[in-house]
Amino acid sequence: MWVGLIVAIVALLALVTVHDLLQTKHAILRNFPVIGHLRFFLEKIGPELRQYIVADNDEERPFSRDRRRWIYSSAKQENQYFGFGSDNDFDRPEPGYVIIKHSAFPHRPVAADAHSLHPVPVAKVIGEWRGRRHAFRPASVVNISGMSYGSLSGAAVEALNRGALLAGCWQSTGEGGLSTFHQQGGDLVFQIGTGYFGVRDRAGKFELSQLVDLCTANPVRAIELKLSQGAKPGLGGLLPGAKVTKVIAQVRHIEVGKDCVSPAYHETFSDIDTMLEFIETIADATGVPVGIKSAVGDNQFWTDLAGRMARTGTGPDFVVIDGGEGGTGAGPLAFTDHVSLPFRQGFPRVFRAFAEVDLHHKVGFGGSAKLGFPETALLALAMGCDWVSVAREAMMAIGCIQAQRCHTGHCPTGVATNNPWLEHGLDPNLKSVRCANYLVNLRRELLRLAHACGESHPSLVDLDRLELIGSDGVSRPAADVFNYRQGWGLPLAPQAAEVQRLLITTL
Repeated sequence: MWVGLIVAIVALLALVTVHDLLQTKHAILRNFPVIGHLRFFLEKIGPELRQYIVADNDEERPFSRDRRRWIYSSAKQENQYFGFGSDNDFDRPEPGYVIIKHSAFPHRPVAADAHSLHPVPVAKVIGEWRGRRHAFRPASVVNISGMSYGSLSGAAVEALNRGALLAGCWQSTGEGGLSTFHQQGGDLVFQIGTGYFGVRDRAGKFELSQLVDLCTANPVRAIELKLSQGAKPGLGGLLPGAKVTKVIAQVRHIEVGKDCVSPAYHETFSDIDTMLEFIETIADATGVPVGIKSAVGDNQFWTDLAGRMARTGTGPDFVVIDGGEGGTGAGPLAFTDHVSLPFRQGFPRVFRAFAEVDLHHKVGFGGSAKLGFPETALLALAMGCDWVSVAREAMMAIGCIQAQRCHTGHCPTGVATNNPWLEHGLDPNLKSVRCANYLVNLRRELLRLAHACGESHPSLVDLDRLELIGSDGVSRPAADVFNYRQGWGLPLAPQAAEVQRLLITTL
């Protein structure tokens, strides 16, 4: 038996040696047959090695071990405390390190502190400015950002939607259409991308009647017109035909087995005026608030858009800004690394454009791109966001381990894959609870930070309460860093009074 096994192993090694010596594709294998394969194996598992063995607690990207641990412990309702003080280097912190300046007189607990599922609502009524028939006040300052079915598995989408229902927030569908996996009871924001998936005719053109029917049949609270996303701004997408299953084809209104192309541009409009007309058309037809989602590149676009809205009284009910550091969608390295501004540079430019024409209290603002942590979310709210949306953080809450295999279809935890074998390992019943736990704990931490700053609600925390440490090690007031005027980022007095009333109302 042992002799036969040894002979088989020697024969296998001999075959591999012959193959390596004869092939011409890899010089390493020709020069170092058999043993050269070790190099490719180590390269393949490099992210895992760095994640678990090499990297420090705050070193790895895009999310450090400490941040992943906080998400996992929040999702599993485990101990979220870290012992023996911070291990961050305060002498040489990461540039932009957030410092929150607590009050000498913290705010007393409110009703929302006593009940984990108590709403922590948005200060604005979205759609009120334009008089939309179904204007509403979002019940949560933390929501789930757009991730398409097809990019994520059906089990993952289902877990996220159930989690949104449990946590009392909404889930954006992403541009891939509205599937049965989205129909688990959670509120939805329907995202319309350049492919118009789910609301298109056979030729791929936008079909308004399909959108109206979809909104009527589902709990769609708002519509999000996607101009671009942080992972690949200004670039279209391709879902290879091999991945276009029967179910995906039905959801997107495309053909089974054929390449599914998302162009880089919208066919229905080509400038600000035609975009505003399109927004008003779908808002009038559906009655729900309509907003835009975009990464930030061309500054003039935002200045012109705000000016046109101020003059005409038309336009989006909300604006969601995605930072260039966003990354649930795979894209070319040059686009993911260099195209579009990071959130902290992009959002203030957009907010200032609206504030300078006095629209910042009428239009709702959302933010996404690594904002799923208490300190980054609080900074975004102080900058003028009315809510934050989480994507990769929500993926981690339902099992993602940052294996960085999203673009291969071989996600080991069944989150970002359509492989039935890999997907079956993700239990939507269990993971939905973990998703909700994470969302609720993030809201709770935002409340605790707000109270530490002397405020009842996180949207009432002024930028004066935060400082950022620069690359020179000097701490600067956040309002100075972002060039904000006094009061920018805060709700109007009536809005603040109402949201405080809602926080103290007993369920």
